[in-house]
Amino acid sequence: MTGQGAVKLDVDLSATAEPFRHCQEACVGSGHAALALRADWQAQMRKCHGELGFQCVHFHGLLDDDMSVCVGEPDYPAHHFHNVDLIFDFLLEIGMRPFVELTFMPTVLASGDRTVFHYRGNVTPPRDFGQWEDLVRDLARHLAGRYGRQEVARWHFGVWHEPNAERFWTGTQEDYFELYRRAAMAIKFVDGNFRVGGPGTEEGRWVAEMVEFCRKSGTPLDFVSTPCYPERAAAGADCGPEEQVAASHRGRMADRTAEVRAQAGELPLFYTPWNSSTSCRDPFHDDPCAAAFCLKTIADHDGLVDACSYWTFSDVCEEMPLSSWPFHGGLGMLTIHGVEKPSYHAFRFLHELGTERLPVDGGGRTVDGMAVSRGPTTHVLVWNYDVPGAETQAEEVRLVLRGFDGSLTAGIERVDAENANAKTAWEAMGRPHYPTGRQLAELRQASHVRREGLELAFRDDRAEAHFTLPACGVARVTLAQSQRAVRRASRRG
Repeated sequence: MTGQGAVKLDVDLSATAEPFRHCQEACVGSGHAALALRADWQAQMRKCHGELGFQCVHFHGLLDDDMSVCVGEPDYPAHHFHNVDLIFDFLLEIGMRPFVELTFMPTVLASGDRTVFHYRGNVTPPRDFGQWEDLVRDLARHLAGRYGRQEVARWHFGVWHEPNAERFWTGTQEDYFELYRRAAMAIKFVDGNFRVGGPGTEEGRWVAEMVEFCRKSGTPLDFVSTPCYPERAAAGADCGPEEQVAASHRGRMADRTAEVRAQAGELPLFYTPWNSSTSCRDPFHDDPCAAAFCLKTIADHDGLVDACSYWTFSDVCEEMPLSSWPFHGGLGMLTIHGVEKPSYHAFRFLHELGTERLPVDGGGRTVDGMAVSRGPTTHVLVWNYDVPGAETQAEEVRLVLRGFDGSLTAGIERVDAENANAKTAWEAMGRPHYPTGRQLAELRQASHVRREGLELAFRDDRAEAHFTLPACGVARVTLAQSQRAVRRASRRG
Protein backbone atom coordinates (compact mmCIF):
# COMPACT_ATOMS: atom_id res chain seq x y z
CA MET A 1 0.00 0.00 0.00
CA THR A 2 1.30 3.49 -0.82
CA GLY A 3 0.56 6.91 0.55
CA GLN A 4 -1.99 9.24 -1.02
CA GLY A 5 -0.49 10.79 -4.16
CA ALA A 6 3.09 10.85 -5.34
CA VAL A 7 5.89 12.54 -3.44
CA LYS A 8 7.38 15.20 -5.71
CA LEU A 9 11.10 15.96 -5.79
CA ASP A 10 12.15 18.85 -8.03
CA VAL A 11 15.78 19.25 -9.19
CA ASP A 12 17.11 22.10 -11.32
CA LEU A 13 20.27 20.74 -12.96
CA SER A 14 21.48 24.25 -13.78
CA ALA A 15 21.00 25.68 -10.28
CA THR A 16 23.78 27.24 -8.22
CA ALA A 17 25.58 24.46 -6.35
CA GLU A 18 26.86 24.28 -2.80
CA PRO A 19 29.91 22.13 -1.99
CA PHE A 20 29.30 18.56 -0.87
CA ARG A 21 32.23 17.83 1.44
CA HIS A 22 32.00 14.04 1.88
CA CYS A 23 32.36 14.34 5.65
CA GLN A 24 31.55 10.62 5.94
CA GLU A 25 34.86 9.72 4.28
CA ALA A 26 37.09 11.62 6.70
CA CYS A 27 36.97 8.79 9.25
CA VAL A 28 35.32 5.47 10.07
CA GLY A 29 35.06 3.53 13.33
CA SER A 30 36.39 0.03 13.90
CA GLY A 31 35.95 -1.42 17.40
CA HIS A 32 39.13 -1.68 19.47
CA ALA A 33 42.73 -1.43 18.40
CA ALA A 34 43.90 -5.04 18.86
CA LEU A 35 41.43 -6.18 16.17
CA ALA A 36 43.53 -4.31 13.61
CA LEU A 37 46.18 -7.02 14.00
CA ARG A 38 43.75 -9.58 12.46
CA ALA A 39 44.01 -10.54 8.80
CA ASP A 40 40.22 -10.39 8.22
CA TRP A 41 40.03 -6.90 9.78
CA GLN A 42 42.83 -5.72 7.51
CA ALA A 43 41.28 -7.23 4.39
CA GLN A 44 37.95 -5.54 5.08
CA MET A 45 39.61 -2.24 5.92
CA ARG A 46 41.50 -2.34 2.63
CA LYS A 47 38.23 -2.99 0.78
CA CYS A 48 36.42 -0.12 2.52
CA HIS A 49 39.25 2.32 1.84
CA GLY A 50 39.31 1.38 -1.84
CA GLU A 51 35.55 1.33 -2.46
CA LEU A 52 34.18 3.83 0.08
CA GLY A 53 37.04 6.32 0.30
CA PHE A 54 37.63 6.33 4.06
CA GLN A 55 40.73 8.34 4.94
CA CYS A 56 41.34 7.44 8.57
CA VAL A 57 40.12 4.93 11.14
CA HIS A 58 39.07 5.44 14.76
CA PHE A 59 39.24 2.75 17.41
CA HIS A 60 39.17 2.43 21.18
CA GLY A 61 41.75 0.68 23.32
CA LEU A 62 45.08 1.74 21.83
CA LEU A 63 46.52 1.77 25.37
CA ASP A 64 44.77 -1.39 26.59
CA ASP A 65 46.69 -4.27 28.14
CA ASP A 66 46.11 -6.45 25.07
CA MET A 67 48.24 -3.96 23.10
CA SER A 68 51.12 -4.29 25.62
CA VAL A 69 51.79 -0.56 25.40
CA CYS A 70 52.38 0.06 29.11
CA VAL A 71 53.53 -2.88 31.24
CA GLY A 72 55.68 -3.66 34.28
CA GLU A 73 55.35 -2.57 37.90
CA PRO A 74 53.28 0.44 39.05
CA ASP A 75 56.39 2.31 40.20
CA TYR A 76 58.38 1.43 37.08
CA PRO A 77 56.05 1.20 34.04
CA ALA A 78 57.68 0.41 30.72
CA HIS A 79 56.41 1.61 27.33
CA HIS A 80 56.39 -0.63 24.24
CA PHE A 81 54.93 0.43 20.87
CA HIS A 82 55.54 -2.57 18.59
CA ASN A 83 51.85 -3.49 18.23
CA VAL A 84 50.97 0.16 17.63
CA ASP A 85 53.56 0.22 14.85
CA LEU A 86 52.12 -2.89 13.21
CA ILE A 87 48.69 -1.26 12.99
CA PHE A 88 49.83 2.18 11.91
CA ASP A 89 52.29 0.74 9.36
CA PHE A 90 49.41 -1.15 7.75
CA LEU A 91 47.15 1.90 7.64
CA LEU A 92 49.80 4.07 6.01
CA GLU A 93 50.64 1.29 3.55
CA ILE A 94 47.07 1.28 2.20
CA GLY A 95 46.82 5.08 2.16
CA MET A 96 44.97 5.66 5.44
CA ARG A 97 45.81 7.29 8.77
CA PRO A 98 44.81 6.62 12.39
CA PHE A 99 42.55 8.74 14.55
CA VAL A 100 44.60 8.25 17.72
CA GLU A 101 42.12 7.88 20.58
CA LEU A 102 43.97 7.72 23.90
CA THR A 103 42.05 4.96 25.70
CA PHE A 104 41.78 3.03 27.94
CA MET A 105 43.92 3.14 31.09
CA PRO A 106 46.72 0.54 31.26
CA THR A 107 46.27 -1.55 34.40
CA VAL A 108 49.72 -0.64 35.64
CA LEU A 109 48.70 3.06 35.69
CA ALA A 110 45.07 2.67 36.77
CA SER A 111 43.62 3.79 40.09
CA GLY A 112 40.91 1.10 40.05
CA ASP A 113 39.73 -2.07 38.35
CA ARG A 114 36.44 -1.00 36.68
CA THR A 115 36.35 -2.14 33.05
CA VAL A 116 34.09 -1.87 30.00
CA PHE A 117 33.28 -4.15 27.08
CA HIS A 118 34.18 -7.76 26.42
CA TYR A 119 37.86 -6.83 26.07
CA ARG A 120 37.92 -5.19 29.53
CA GLY A 121 39.16 -1.68 28.88
CA ASN A 122 39.99 0.00 32.20
CA VAL A 123 37.94 3.18 32.69
CA THR A 124 39.47 4.59 35.89
CA PRO A 125 41.66 7.70 36.15
CA PRO A 126 45.41 7.23 36.45
CA ARG A 127 46.80 6.70 39.90
CA ASP A 128 49.53 9.22 39.03
CA PHE A 129 48.77 11.86 36.36
CA GLY A 130 52.50 12.32 35.87
CA GLN A 131 52.84 8.72 34.69
CA TRP A 132 49.94 9.24 32.30
CA GLU A 133 51.64 12.34 30.90
CA ASP A 134 54.90 10.40 30.48
CA LEU A 135 53.12 7.66 28.50
CA VAL A 136 51.43 10.11 26.15
CA ARG A 137 54.66 12.06 25.62
CA ASP A 138 56.62 8.89 24.86
CA LEU A 139 53.95 7.73 22.41
CA ALA A 140 53.92 11.08 20.58
CA ARG A 141 57.72 11.16 20.49
CA HIS A 142 57.84 7.61 19.14
CA LEU A 143 55.29 8.34 16.42
CA ALA A 144 57.15 11.50 15.38
CA GLY A 145 60.40 9.55 15.09
CA ARG A 146 58.91 6.62 13.18
CA TYR A 147 56.54 8.37 10.81
CA GLY A 148 57.94 11.88 10.64
CA ARG A 149 56.59 15.07 12.17
CA GLN A 150 55.01 16.25 8.95
CA GLU A 151 52.98 13.02 8.64
CA VAL A 152 51.87 12.89 12.29
CA ALA A 153 50.82 16.55 12.07
CA ARG A 154 48.08 15.34 9.69
CA TRP A 155 46.66 13.02 12.37
CA HIS A 156 44.30 13.77 15.26
CA PHE A 157 44.80 12.77 18.88
CA GLY A 158 41.52 12.38 20.81
CA VAL A 159 41.67 12.15 24.59
CA TRP A 160 39.33 9.46 25.97
CA HIS A 161 35.82 8.33 25.05
CA GLU A 162 32.58 9.49 26.71
CA PRO A 163 34.08 10.65 30.02
CA ASN A 164 30.67 12.02 31.03
CA ALA A 165 29.32 8.44 31.20
CA GLU A 166 30.23 6.40 34.30
CA ARG A 167 30.45 3.33 32.09
CA PHE A 168 33.52 4.85 30.42
CA TRP A 169 35.00 7.07 33.14
CA THR A 170 34.77 6.70 36.91
CA GLY A 171 36.36 10.07 37.61
CA THR A 172 34.82 13.52 37.76
CA GLN A 173 34.66 16.22 35.11
CA GLU A 174 37.58 17.89 36.88
CA ASP A 175 39.53 14.62 36.66
CA TYR A 176 38.86 14.42 32.94
CA PHE A 177 39.95 17.99 32.33
CA GLU A 178 43.22 17.22 34.12
CA LEU A 179 43.63 14.02 32.08
CA TYR A 180 43.07 16.05 28.92
CA ARG A 181 45.36 18.90 29.98
CA ARG A 182 48.22 16.53 30.75
CA ALA A 183 47.79 14.67 27.46
CA ALA A 184 47.52 17.84 25.40
CA MET A 185 50.60 19.40 26.96
CA ALA A 186 52.56 16.16 26.43
CA ILE A 187 51.61 16.01 22.75
CA LYS A 188 52.38 19.67 22.13
CA PHE A 189 55.70 19.30 23.97
CA VAL A 190 56.76 16.89 21.23
CA ASP A 191 55.46 19.08 18.40
CA GLY A 192 53.23 22.14 18.56
CA ASN A 193 51.72 21.24 15.18
CA PHE A 194 50.26 17.94 16.40
CA ARG A 195 46.48 18.20 16.74
CA VAL A 196 44.72 17.21 19.95
CA GLY A 197 41.07 17.48 20.95
CA GLY A 198 38.14 16.24 23.00
CA PRO A 199 36.10 15.83 25.08
CA GLY A 200 34.57 12.84 23.23
CA THR A 201 31.45 13.16 25.40
CA GLU A 202 28.13 11.73 24.25
CA GLU A 203 25.74 14.08 22.47
CA GLY A 204 28.00 17.12 22.89
CA ARG A 205 27.81 17.30 26.66
CA TRP A 206 30.64 19.21 28.36
CA VAL A 207 31.57 20.87 25.05
CA ALA A 208 30.87 24.41 26.25
CA GLU A 209 32.64 23.66 29.55
CA MET A 210 35.58 22.10 27.70
CA VAL A 211 36.03 25.10 25.42
CA GLU A 212 35.87 27.45 28.42
CA PHE A 213 38.29 25.35 30.49
CA CYS A 214 40.86 25.29 27.69
CA ARG A 215 40.50 29.03 27.10
CA LYS A 216 40.99 29.92 30.75
CA SER A 217 43.78 27.44 31.45
CA GLY A 218 45.67 27.96 28.20
CA THR A 219 45.26 24.29 27.31
CA PRO A 220 45.47 23.52 23.57
CA LEU A 221 42.24 22.44 21.89
CA ASP A 222 42.44 21.89 18.13
CA PHE A 223 39.08 20.21 17.53
CA VAL A 224 35.91 19.13 19.33
CA SER A 225 34.78 15.50 19.22
CA THR A 226 31.51 13.92 20.30
CA PRO A 227 29.65 10.66 19.66
CA CYS A 228 26.00 10.94 18.62
CA TYR A 229 23.14 8.46 18.43
CA PRO A 230 19.57 9.52 17.60
CA GLU A 231 17.81 7.92 20.56
CA ARG A 232 20.27 9.39 23.05
CA ALA A 233 19.94 12.79 21.45
CA ALA A 234 16.23 12.68 22.10
CA ALA A 235 15.78 10.97 25.43
CA GLY A 236 19.15 10.74 27.15
CA ALA A 237 21.39 7.76 27.71
CA ASP A 238 19.70 6.82 31.00
CA CYS A 239 16.44 5.82 29.29
CA GLY A 240 15.70 2.31 28.09
CA PRO A 241 15.95 1.51 24.35
CA GLU A 242 12.19 1.50 23.75
CA GLU A 243 11.73 4.84 25.49
CA GLN A 244 14.66 6.29 23.54
CA VAL A 245 13.17 5.19 20.21
CA ALA A 246 9.72 6.50 21.13
CA ALA A 247 11.14 9.89 22.10
CA SER A 248 13.29 10.24 18.99
CA HIS A 249 12.12 11.80 15.78
CA ARG A 250 13.36 12.06 12.23
CA GLY A 251 16.22 14.56 12.00
CA ARG A 252 16.74 14.87 15.77
CA MET A 253 20.48 14.25 15.42
CA ALA A 254 20.88 17.26 13.14
CA ASP A 255 18.94 19.45 15.57
CA ARG A 256 21.34 18.50 18.35
CA THR A 257 24.35 18.90 16.07
CA ALA A 258 23.43 22.50 15.32
CA GLU A 259 23.48 23.20 19.07
CA VAL A 260 26.90 21.58 19.49
CA ARG A 261 28.21 23.36 16.39
CA ALA A 262 27.39 26.69 18.04
CA GLN A 263 29.17 25.66 21.25
CA ALA A 264 32.29 24.55 19.36
CA GLY A 265 32.57 27.92 17.64
CA GLU A 266 35.19 27.96 14.89
CA LEU A 267 36.81 24.70 15.99
CA PRO A 268 36.46 21.65 13.72
CA LEU A 269 33.65 19.35 14.91
CA PHE A 270 34.00 15.57 14.63
CA TYR A 271 31.25 12.99 15.13
CA THR A 272 33.38 10.14 16.46
CA PRO A 273 31.40 7.91 16.44
CA TRP A 274 27.75 7.65 15.35
CA ASN A 275 25.22 5.02 14.32
CA SER A 276 21.49 4.37 14.67
CA SER A 277 22.08 2.68 18.04
CA THR A 278 24.96 1.52 20.24
CA SER A 279 23.80 -2.11 20.35
CA CYS A 280 25.92 -4.89 18.82
CA ARG A 281 22.78 -7.03 18.53
CA ASP A 282 20.34 -4.67 16.81
CA PRO A 283 18.67 -6.26 13.75
CA PHE A 284 18.20 -2.77 12.28
CA HIS A 285 21.92 -2.68 11.44
CA ASP A 286 21.52 -5.57 9.00
CA ASP A 287 18.40 -4.25 7.25
CA PRO A 288 17.77 -1.80 4.39
CA CYS A 289 16.53 0.80 6.88
CA ALA A 290 20.15 1.22 7.96
CA ALA A 291 21.03 2.44 4.46
CA ALA A 292 18.19 4.95 4.48
CA PHE A 293 19.21 6.12 7.95
CA CYS A 294 22.82 6.64 6.85
CA LEU A 295 21.86 8.71 3.81
CA LYS A 296 19.42 10.82 5.81
CA THR A 297 21.97 11.45 8.56
CA ILE A 298 24.89 12.34 6.30
CA ALA A 299 22.76 14.59 4.09
CA ASP A 300 21.51 16.43 7.19
CA HIS A 301 25.02 16.85 8.62
CA ASP A 302 26.73 18.04 5.44
CA GLY A 303 28.24 21.41 6.36
CA LEU A 304 27.61 21.01 10.11
CA VAL A 305 30.45 18.62 10.94
CA ASP A 306 33.96 18.21 9.57
CA ALA A 307 34.09 14.44 10.06
CA CYS A 308 31.28 11.94 10.56
CA SER A 309 32.78 8.62 11.69
CA TYR A 310 30.33 5.70 11.33
CA TRP A 311 30.63 3.01 14.02
CA THR A 312 31.70 0.54 12.60
CA PHE A 313 32.93 -0.55 9.17
CA SER A 314 32.86 -4.27 10.09
CA ASP A 315 31.13 -6.78 12.36
CA VAL A 316 34.63 -7.92 13.33
CA CYS A 317 34.02 -6.02 16.56
CA GLU A 318 34.20 -7.21 20.17
CA GLU A 319 32.29 -4.82 22.38
CA MET A 320 30.37 -8.01 23.14
CA PRO A 321 31.92 -11.41 22.38
CA LEU A 322 32.40 -11.74 18.63
CA SER A 323 29.36 -13.49 17.18
CA SER A 324 29.83 -16.30 14.65
CA TRP A 325 26.37 -15.75 13.11
CA PRO A 326 26.57 -14.11 9.67
CA PHE A 327 23.73 -11.69 10.52
CA HIS A 328 23.45 -10.91 14.23
CA GLY A 329 22.68 -7.19 14.30
CA GLY A 330 26.33 -6.17 14.48
CA LEU A 331 27.33 -2.53 14.16
CA GLY A 332 29.27 -2.97 10.92
CA MET A 333 28.44 -2.37 7.28
CA LEU A 334 30.21 -5.65 6.43
CA THR A 335 29.47 -9.02 8.06
CA ILE A 336 32.21 -11.06 9.73
CA HIS A 337 32.66 -12.79 6.35
CA GLY A 338 32.91 -9.48 4.47
CA VAL A 339 29.44 -9.68 2.91
CA GLU A 340 28.09 -6.20 2.11
CA LYS A 341 25.07 -5.06 4.11
CA PRO A 342 22.64 -2.39 2.82
CA SER A 343 24.50 0.30 4.81
CA TYR A 344 27.63 -0.47 2.79
CA HIS A 345 25.81 0.50 -0.39
CA ALA A 346 24.75 3.81 1.15
CA PHE A 347 28.40 4.71 1.69
CA ARG A 348 29.37 3.51 -1.78
CA PHE A 349 26.62 5.62 -3.33
CA LEU A 350 27.92 8.63 -1.40
CA HIS A 351 31.55 7.99 -2.33
CA GLU A 352 30.68 7.94 -6.02
CA LEU A 353 29.01 11.35 -5.85
CA GLY A 354 30.65 14.52 -7.07
CA THR A 355 31.20 17.66 -5.01
CA GLU A 356 28.47 20.00 -6.28
CA ARG A 357 25.27 19.68 -4.27
CA LEU A 358 22.15 20.98 -5.96
CA PRO A 359 19.00 22.06 -4.13
CA VAL A 360 16.15 19.55 -4.05
CA ASP A 361 12.68 20.96 -3.52
CA GLY A 362 9.75 18.95 -2.23
CA GLY A 363 9.67 15.67 -0.37
CA GLY A 364 7.23 13.98 1.97
CA ARG A 365 6.83 12.91 5.57
CA THR A 366 9.31 10.06 5.18
CA VAL A 367 10.83 10.73 1.74
CA ASP A 368 13.82 13.02 1.16
CA GLY A 369 16.43 13.37 -1.51
CA MET A 370 19.75 14.96 -2.37
CA ALA A 371 21.32 15.69 -5.76
CA VAL A 372 25.07 15.93 -6.33
CA SER A 373 26.83 16.49 -9.65
CA ARG A 374 30.21 15.86 -11.19
CA GLY A 375 30.42 17.39 -14.64
CA PRO A 376 27.69 16.01 -16.89
CA THR A 377 26.61 13.34 -14.38
CA THR A 378 24.17 13.99 -11.56
CA HIS A 379 23.16 11.45 -8.93
CA VAL A 380 19.86 11.87 -7.12
CA LEU A 381 19.68 9.83 -3.92
CA VAL A 382 16.19 9.23 -2.52
CA TRP A 383 15.32 7.47 0.75
CA ASN A 384 12.15 6.50 2.54
CA TYR A 385 12.99 6.56 6.25
CA ASP A 386 11.55 7.11 9.68
CA VAL A 387 12.82 6.12 13.11
CA PRO A 388 12.52 2.43 14.13
CA GLY A 389 9.02 1.65 15.33
CA ALA A 390 7.38 4.42 13.32
CA GLU A 391 4.95 3.54 10.54
CA THR A 392 6.57 3.74 7.12
CA GLN A 393 4.93 2.64 3.87
CA ALA A 394 5.84 2.47 0.22
CA GLU A 395 5.62 5.80 -1.63
CA GLU A 396 5.31 6.77 -5.27
CA VAL A 397 8.05 9.25 -6.20
CA ARG A 398 7.71 11.80 -8.96
CA LEU A 399 11.14 13.15 -9.87
CA VAL A 400 10.95 16.39 -11.87
CA LEU A 401 14.13 17.54 -13.65
CA ARG A 402 14.72 21.01 -15.07
CA GLY A 403 17.61 23.10 -16.34
CA PHE A 404 18.96 20.97 -19.18
CA ASP A 405 19.00 21.71 -22.88
CA GLY A 406 20.62 18.61 -24.35
CA SER A 407 20.11 14.90 -24.17
CA LEU A 408 19.30 13.36 -20.79
CA THR A 409 19.27 9.66 -19.88
CA ALA A 410 18.58 7.96 -16.55
CA GLY A 411 19.26 4.73 -14.69
CA ILE A 412 18.18 3.55 -11.24
CA GLU A 413 19.75 1.38 -8.53
CA ARG A 414 17.78 0.14 -5.54
CA VAL A 415 18.47 -1.05 -2.00
CA ASP A 416 15.43 -2.37 -0.19
CA ALA A 417 13.90 -5.59 1.14
CA GLU A 418 14.02 -7.19 -2.32
CA ASN A 419 17.20 -5.64 -3.71
CA ALA A 420 20.86 -5.77 -2.55
CA ASN A 421 19.76 -7.41 0.70
CA ALA A 422 21.90 -10.42 1.58
CA LYS A 423 20.10 -11.00 4.87
CA THR A 424 16.93 -11.98 3.00
CA ALA A 425 18.93 -14.50 0.97
CA TRP A 426 20.50 -15.88 4.16
CA GLU A 427 17.07 -16.33 5.71
CA ALA A 428 15.87 -18.13 2.57
CA MET A 429 18.80 -20.53 2.99
CA GLY A 430 17.51 -21.49 6.42
CA ARG A 431 19.74 -19.09 8.38
CA PRO A 432 22.91 -21.26 8.37
CA HIS A 433 25.12 -20.54 11.37
CA TYR A 434 28.32 -21.44 9.52
CA PRO A 435 27.73 -20.87 5.79
CA THR A 436 29.77 -22.91 3.33
CA GLY A 437 31.95 -21.30 0.71
CA ARG A 438 29.21 -21.83 -1.86
CA GLN A 439 26.61 -20.22 0.39
CA LEU A 440 28.86 -17.24 1.02
CA ALA A 441 29.28 -16.80 -2.71
CA GLU A 442 25.49 -16.76 -3.07
CA LEU A 443 25.18 -14.19 -0.28
CA ARG A 444 27.74 -11.95 -1.93
CA GLN A 445 25.85 -12.23 -5.20
CA ALA A 446 22.59 -11.38 -3.43
CA SER A 447 24.19 -8.27 -1.92
CA HIS A 448 25.06 -6.77 -5.31
CA VAL A 449 23.29 -3.63 -6.52
CA ARG A 450 21.80 -3.88 -10.00
CA ARG A 451 21.33 -0.93 -12.32
CA GLU A 452 18.29 -0.67 -14.55
CA GLY A 453 17.15 1.88 -17.08
CA LEU A 454 14.65 4.50 -15.91
CA GLU A 455 12.21 5.95 -18.39
CA LEU A 456 12.02 9.73 -18.65
CA ALA A 457 8.94 11.55 -19.92
CA PHE A 458 9.81 14.87 -21.58
CA ARG A 459 7.33 17.73 -21.67
CA ASP A 460 7.95 21.44 -22.21
CA ASP A 461 11.07 22.43 -20.24
CA ARG A 462 11.28 19.44 -17.93
CA ALA A 463 11.65 15.70 -17.71
CA GLU A 464 9.90 13.43 -15.24
CA ALA A 465 10.60 9.98 -13.83
CA HIS A 466 8.23 7.92 -11.69
CA PHE A 467 9.15 5.01 -9.44
CA THR A 468 7.99 3.29 -6.26
CA LEU A 469 10.16 3.53 -3.16
CA PRO A 470 9.40 0.78 -0.64
CA ALA A 471 9.34 1.41 3.09
CA CYS A 472 12.95 1.80 4.31
CA GLY A 473 14.08 1.76 0.68
CA VAL A 474 16.84 3.67 -1.05
CA ALA A 475 17.17 4.54 -4.74
CA ARG A 476 19.97 6.19 -6.66
CA VAL A 477 18.99 7.77 -9.95
CA THR A 478 21.91 8.52 -12.28
CA LEU A 479 21.35 11.26 -14.84
CA ALA A 480 23.71 11.75 -17.78
CA GLN A 481 23.58 15.04 -19.70
CA SER A 482 25.33 16.07 -22.86
CA GLN A 483 28.35 18.27 -22.09
CA ARG A 484 26.79 21.34 -23.68
CA ALA A 485 23.88 21.13 -21.23
CA VAL A 486 26.02 21.77 -18.15
CA ARG A 487 25.97 25.51 -17.33
CA ARG A 488 25.85 25.36 -13.57
CA ALA A 489 27.21 28.04 -11.32
CA SER A 490 28.99 26.80 -8.19
CA ARG A 491 29.31 28.61 -4.87
CA ARG A 492 32.31 27.31 -2.97
CA GLY A 493 32.49 27.26 0.84
